Amino acid sequence: MRLLLIEDDPMVGEAVSVAMRAEGHVIDWVRSREDGDTAVRGHDHDAVLLDLGLPDGDGLALLRSLRARGNHVPVLVITARDALDQRVAGLDAGADDYLLKPFAVDELLARLRALQRRLGGRASERLEIGAVVIETATRQVTVNGDPVTLSAREWAVLEPLVARPGAVLSRAQLEDRLYGWGESVNSNAVEVHIHHLRRKLGSAFIRTVRGVGYMVAGS
Repeated sequence: MRLLLIEDDPMVGEAVSVAMRAEGHVIDWVRSREDGDTAVRGHDHDAVLLDLGLPDGDGLALLRSLRARGNHVPVLVITARDALDQRVAGLDAGADDYLLKPFAVDELLARLRALQRRLGGRASERLEIGAVVIETATRQVTVNGDPVTLSAREWAVLEPLVARPGAVLSRAQLEDRLYGWGESVNSNAVEVHIHHLRRKLGSAFIRTVRGVGYMVAGS
């Protein structure tokens, strides 16, 4: 997933960023409401991690503005505000989930997976596409029952494709899942990872739609 973290606390921001990258996610981190609004407008993220106590304004106001503009990106509020009325206000403002600080990284990852399942209309973390079985929670992949090991970059390319079987994703969309801000983009990285995935999962598993991008057929 490509995530946007809007958090002004440097310790929390650094810890979340390191943990998400260790899991193979791409994460962009900003520290203010203004920068968060700019990032949401200018980039495509799979989910937003939003702190409420920002130095230049309330995160809830940013969330309300985002929803008023018709932006439906999943938003997970992460905050120390634990009063019931504050949690209700966050959910009513358009948050998809609410996580209180301090939190365990494993719980954050589980909630992100749940958001992704809902976005893709799935109830389960197990995907079966032909002979390929994918456990998204553990990232375990088997082909005809035999385990297959994927690198973090290969998973980053595969994940958005299997999240929306039948949808065509462009090379630029897949690059967004590989690189964060400030990272140099390897011009043929997507093609290289697609080649490796086809070798491991079957040559027909990922289809090329000429001039458009790549797709995985439905189960």
